[in-house]
Amino acid sequence: MSFEFSRREFLSAVAAASAASHVSAESSENPGGSDKGVINLTKSPFAAMRTIPIGAVKVADGFWAKRMKVNREASIPFTYQEMVDHGRFDNFLRWDGPKQSLREGFHTTHPSGLRAGGDSETYKWIEAAAFALDSAHDAELAATVRQIVRDVIGVQEPSGYLNTYFVEGRAAERMLPATQISGHEVYNGGHLLQAAIAYYGATGDRSLLDAGVRYVNDFLLPKYGPEPNQLPFISGHPNAEMAFVELYRATGDKRHLKLAEYLLEGDQRIPLRRDQYVALFCGSPFTSRTRLEGHAVRTMYACCGAADYYIETGDPAYRKTLETLWQDLVSHKMYITGGVGARREGEAFGDAFELPNLSAYAESCAAIGNFMWNWRLLCATGDARFADVMERALYNGVNAGTSLNGKLYNYCNPMAFDPSAPERERKPWYSTNCCPPNLERTFASIPAYVSSTAKDGVYVHLFENSELDWHLENGTGLKLIQRTGYPWTGDVELTVMPAQPSEFTVYVRIPGWSRATKVQVNGNAVDVMEAGKYLPIRRRWSGRELVTLQFDMTPRLTAANPKAESDSRRVAIERGPLVYCMEQIDQPESAPLDSFSLALHDGTEKEIQTAFDADLLGGVVVLRVPGFYAEASSPNQTLYRPVTETSTKPVSLKLIPYYTFANRAPSAMQVWIPYMRG
Repeated sequence: MSFEFSRREFLSAVAAASAASHVSAESSENPGGSDKGVINLTKSPFAAMRTIPIGAVKVADGFWAKRMKVNREASIPFTYQEMVDHGRFDNFLRWDGPKQSLREGFHTTHPSGLRAGGDSETYKWIEAAAFALDSAHDAELAATVRQIVRDVIGVQEPSGYLNTYFVEGRAAERMLPATQISGHEVYNGGHLLQAAIAYYGATGDRSLLDAGVRYVNDFLLPKYGPEPNQLPFISGHPNAEMAFVELYRATGDKRHLKLAEYLLEGDQRIPLRRDQYVALFCGSPFTSRTRLEGHAVRTMYACCGAADYYIETGDPAYRKTLETLWQDLVSHKMYITGGVGARREGEAFGDAFELPNLSAYAESCAAIGNFMWNWRLLCATGDARFADVMERALYNGVNAGTSLNGKLYNYCNPMAFDPSAPERERKPWYSTNCCPPNLERTFASIPAYVSSTAKDGVYVHLFENSELDWHLENGTGLKLIQRTGYPWTGDVELTVMPAQPSEFTVYVRIPGWSRATKVQVNGNAVDVMEAGKYLPIRRRWSGRELVTLQFDMTPRLTAANPKAESDSRRVAIERGPLVYCMEQIDQPESAPLDSFSLALHDGTEKEIQTAFDADLLGGVVVLRVPGFYAEASSPNQTLYRPVTETSTKPVSLKLIPYYTFANRAPSAMQVWIPYMRG
């Protein structure tokens, strides 16, 4: 990309257009509302497409419908109870508004409930519940959320400040630079805004949104910011950047967008050490970044905020930086599952190609951040490569975070698993319990990611049994009905039903992994472009017209770059959008996984057998792969032995989808399998 004018000149040129594209919250149009997507791009001037609200897409029986049902009926109420039992909601029960009297029922037995970032877990749970209510009304859930919202609002101070940690003896620490660096103070505020916008969209109740606006307009804006008469602040843990942009989209108040820009630029009045600048991924200009580094979740959230800012301003410097960082992600630092974060220490990215398997951090929240970032890049550009990464992260790195019963969670999602390490087991609760409600809000919002609209038509991003009942951007009503066995089969039927005959384009994503794809419209073959692109099908659509897709579901052997030393002389196996793994419990005699290797030759892929097992792990396609079992003549405890002391025999290796690992008895697992030629 080349540009003939400076960033400053560019921002001046777009300021008027950007301001004119929004309607103030004081006008007759309400912010939020059921006609907005998870991110509201209704008036975003530099978005390539518009998002579709959750309620406009009904998922039928299928892969994600099952996951969403478990999420709604098990995960959300289970996490609610866990948060009650561990004191997370108690923070909001300590004071009854201005009376500052102890609330009846306030528990003092859970000291873990009071922590600097604890409020964010409540806000993410509210957001998850709101998204679930967008899909299906639940009177009991609605009443529970309504009460929690009242409790949250009840502790807001007259100044607009809303935080349950920096109160009483900690009130003097509010908004100090040291607090902002490590205290999650502004981060909590960001999640408050996201929850408030989601809750208003689902219910029409703007009480929490009003509280969020008071927090920003009455507390932050008068005192904090870049002006000489204001005090400096940073996000510490990025998230408020995207929240401020989303608030701007809801209110049209340019000051909210300027707050996002301020955080993304950093404030030199709060000097950071090199290690802080790296770890926090904030406090210095985002556009100066050239690689992904530091805390993986912070980094992904910062990238999300920067992408949101770009969608509103079109700032070329941000677009260039986002592309640079994305290339670093997919070329050097992303696990095959879409997970990110190599190092346990600092929950951080590693160097290029530093992707350990057993010690991989790959936090669930980081995979969600990767998914969210690529969603924003897709919305900004319409480029299918971002949808491919979204799909990879969603089906694998994100999906593995919650157990099949919806009540156990992975904080980390490594590429190899040792059941003797208890910190790697699925658990119902973590002292830092950020992942469960984050996973729940993601699963609850999946319908919003299936499709989008554009000026000339509609995009189909994800494949799931579903019915879209929405409209094109010119107002023409449109139904899109998907029928598919995806991801177990590659067959998709897409019925296109405009309310009246209309000419427009249906953009269908051809996944980058599908080596051979067949497409027909009303039985007539359509030439398919290369994989990893959207196939534009433009015609005059009328009545009920059928688009059929057949993706190549042949299992694929995947090798890593030789510089990724942890994966040297190993292969991973993928089928469709799913990454597969081996668990010890499934192998012959339940022998240790290091006893097995894959039999690699030119025809290995064709020899892999597939079968759907309805009784295994909720119903999955199982792979049977030719391999070898090495029988050692000396005990495994021997440190060194001659190569000739082993013999091998052919065996059939059983592989299951990665997202299902650790759902049965504790068992060793590995994604990357050693191979032997033969």
